[in-house]
Amino acid sequence: MCRHRFSLPSTLLIALLAGTGIQAAHARVHASQDEAQSSQDQSQSSQDNQDPLHRKLSDKERFKQQKELKQELSKTYKKWLDEDVRWIITDQERKAFLSLSNDEERDAFIEQFWRRRNPNPDSPENEYREEHYRRIAYANEHFAAGKPGWMTDRGHIYIAFGPPDSIEAHPAGGNYERPLEEGGGETSTFPFEVWHYRYLEGIGENIDIEFVDTCMCGDYHMTIDRSEKDALLHVPNAGQTLYEEMGMAKKSERFNGGLENLGPGPDSSANQSKEFDRIEQYAKLMAPPPIKFKDMDLASFLSTHKVMNGPFFPFEVRTDFVKVTDDTVLVPITLQIRNRDITFNTKDGVARGDVSIIGQVSTITDRVVQSFEDPVEVEEPAELLPRTLNNVSLYWKALPLRPGRYRIDIAIKDVNNPDHVGVWAQAITVPRYDDDRLSTSSLILADKMERVPSKEIGAGAFIIGNTYVRPRVTPNAAAPVIFHRNQSLNFWMQVYNLGLDDKSKQNNATINYEIVNAATNKAILNTQEDSKKLGASSDQLTLEKSLPLASLEPGKYIVKISVDDDVTRQQIAQSAPFTVEQ
Repeated sequence: MCRHRFSLPSTLLIALLAGTGIQAAHARVHASQDEAQSSQDQSQSSQDNQDPLHRKLSDKERFKQQKELKQELSKTYKKWLDEDVRWIITDQERKAFLSLSNDEERDAFIEQFWRRRNPNPDSPENEYREEHYRRIAYANEHFAAGKPGWMTDRGHIYIAFGPPDSIEAHPAGGNYERPLEEGGGETSTFPFEVWHYRYLEGIGENIDIEFVDTCMCGDYHMTIDRSEKDALLHVPNAGQTLYEEMGMAKKSERFNGGLENLGPGPDSSANQSKEFDRIEQYAKLMAPPPIKFKDMDLASFLSTHKVMNGPFFPFEVRTDFVKVTDDTVLVPITLQIRNRDITFNTKDGVARGDVSIIGQVSTITDRVVQSFEDPVEVEEPAELLPRTLNNVSLYWKALPLRPGRYRIDIAIKDVNNPDHVGVWAQAITVPRYDDDRLSTSSLILADKMERVPSKEIGAGAFIIGNTYVRPRVTPNAAAPVIFHRNQSLNFWMQVYNLGLDDKSKQNNATINYEIVNAATNKAILNTQEDSKKLGASSDQLTLEKSLPLASLEPGKYIVKISVDDDVTRQQIAQSAPFTVEQ
């Protein structure tokens, strides 16, 4: 950060007159009037020609100049706080900045503010800061509407979260065919835009943000009421929904005091249950985006891979791949940390351990494309802590990535023992799921798997689609997952690009499930399933099975899943080892 220093002239010209005695003084006093007048004229001429920037300031002028300078400096810091970082500074940071007492402290704060957000803390250039000011400039250029662009809602979202992945723009409003979830039917709208983000850190996946220009003045404001864009909303018998056109509902019934005034429709039954989700999403969008690297010391392990001073903090990592769209793959990352490796502090009968986790994903050219930072808290009753030291804590982060090669770096720190740090790095290849090739996601062996309520679909730790899948983590990808006989083996996998018959428009594949004894290489379970039972008209299937292990003897096994597609004549198989213990 550039520091601007200001200084005032502080030296004064002091004339020292040396007398040569009483007679000399009398001589000067009794000098002729002409000489005195001449000297006065020369002095006045000298003052008239003197540079005003270098003349001596009176005490009043000096105080005024210092006051103006202080006010100017205050404006600089006020602008930084209220304009430059308004949408990204946290409440705690704002409070801390306002408590500072001098400019040196403010300069240091601003420098650390940007460093905490720098994806490469040791780089002389701060990519985050440069991108932030680029976004402000873009917002001012494209979103101004009677006020600077950065002050508008679109400018706010653009500055805080960057450009959307896609924009549905209706700059002139006009005729609008409602989707069924909004009630169907036709109406006329004000100008509006829908910004779509595939993923926003701390908010979720597939985020749609709607902006409406109800004043027709170019000032689009963010709304969570999708009926607000309806220009005919309050016009009787105009802009009716599908049910209203069919006489199955009345327009007056729309105004029931709910969050939205969409009216009933074929797919509108879920709108009410999603109202709180929309409010929650709005609150998260209005909050500052999460800070990338709050723990600068821990972040330095990722950028410099420096040698650790304390004991190594061990942990295991598992990565999986799940198709989202043709060019986006969800990469769930699961960390496993054992209680015995965490330092616990006991207070009021509760033992608590805290772990900081920082991670980043970079391309082969070292460009950071994803980063995350989260705390993990572990609490146990103090008297039970010795018995829970073999328990594990799991941390889950799902990152959307494009197909290609990446490097994942993760660092963890024991908060109660700062020298206790662990690092992990691995190269991964995110697969490309081509439309014409039969393929699958990762085969996940889970210790817990269950359906989730509709309001939790696609959000939360360990949730993929509509299923909670908590993977078992091993020291390396080849190591078998360990289960006990009193548990169930849960496995989850998706199948992509099944062929659909041209005439029936249905798939026709056979899924074979097999459990093989690794010691004898003999199958002890073999069953088949028809793809039509899982979704006859779909080219994508989700396989979810749970197998009680009580009937299996302790030993090593392999679960194999194969798919034989009769339409495309393609086959694919996945397998994973596991161990059953008593």
